[in-house]
Amino acid sequence: MKLPKNIRCVIFDMDGVIIDSEEIHKKAYYETFNDIGVDVSDKLYKTITGSSTINAFQKLVAHFNLVATPEDLVLEKRKRYVDFFENDSTLHLVTGVEEFIQFCYVQKQTLVLASSSAMVNIERVFSRFHLHQYFTAKISGADLTASKPHPEIFEKAAILGNTSKENCIVIEDSDNGIKAANDAGIFVIGYKNPFSADQTLKNADLIIEDFSELKKLLHFS
Repeated sequence: MKLPKNIRCVIFDMDGVIIDSEEIHKKAYYETFNDIGVDVSDKLYKTITGSSTINAFQKLVAHFNLVATPEDLVLEKRKRYVDFFENDSTLHLVTGVEEFIQFCYVQKQTLVLASSSAMVNIERVFSRFHLHQYFTAKISGADLTASKPHPEIFEKAAILGNTSKENCIVIEDSDNGIKAANDAGIFVIGYKNPFSADQTLKNADLIIEDFSELKKLLHFS
């Protein structure tokens, strides 16, 4: 499928699109699962990928009939994530994404971050990798009523980007995120991140494997 004409706003997911953090999120989740004694299958874990942490634990508390509250489990998982984030010197941006962000910025595109991560984690990533200057707005799904795959986050991203949805594109690496963009009525590009191999991306309007490929496809007017 061809990209929309007259693109004015590029909406980015963060984990797995901007930063290769899916593995440390998964490690933090599974350390938490082990601590509370639940066995989360790969199939079940796939269903929470791309959701906010609070929504993920709400689902798991109900699924396993846990005594622990979702809010307490979010804090436990977040502590583990922060420890991995601060102590992993190899943590890096997705290959080519910084150059792509800079390209979009020079082309005077409005850039909006729409991530299921908590705002504290978004700010942590943006500060570590010096990304604040490029983005007009940042949205955390944890601050919204509903999480991906609900379309609210992308509907709000278009509003904050002051751009009609037909002039926006979304870049996502998860099936939940792609469904959210589909339901918001926004053209969505699936980024095939090797660390998100369990995600099919089948409902994306376009699938890419690297950002240099996308840069060649885009023609901003």
